[in-house]
Amino acid sequence: MDEILEILADDARVTAQEIAKLTGKSEEVVKKAIKNYEKNGTIVKYKTVLNEDLLREVNTYVRALIEVSVTPQKDVGFDNVAERIYSFPEVKSCYLVSGTYDLLLVVEGENIQTVANFVASKLSPMQNVSKTATHFLLKRYKEDGQVFTKKSQGKRLNISY
Repeated sequence: MDEILEILADDARVTAQEIAKLTGKSEEVVKKAIKNYEKNGTIVKYKTVLNEDLLREVNTYVRALIEVSVTPQKDVGFDNVAERIYSFPEVKSCYLVSGTYDLLLVVEGENIQTVANFVASKLSPMQNVSKTATHFLLKRYKEDGQVFTKKSQGKRLNISY
């Protein structure tokens, strides 16, 4: 991957001037490269990774990974089914995967019941969906390269007798 893209992927707030210093390229070359990446779709979006556990109250937000088996459609494969599924606002990510299931979804809801209702009333009854398996995320340790848990300092407790 191009070093400009690597820097931006790690921290989208880095300025063109800072990237120029890091790469040894001129600021104009960096700006032009970034503009080209945005124009050709290589850079799709700039994203802030939030520690949502600090923003939301306990038990008011859940995320689930849902594995979905689908019957591919003639001439379009999985694309049309995937498009119908990822159009739901509850679906935050949708991937075609290898293995036992065909699609892997990341679904968000206000609580477990919201996600369960989504699966039962919207996802499972869809034409071409044959089965699902839902896994609720209990804790995030790392996402998008960012670690969310603090490492323990390795301090030993004092023991007295």
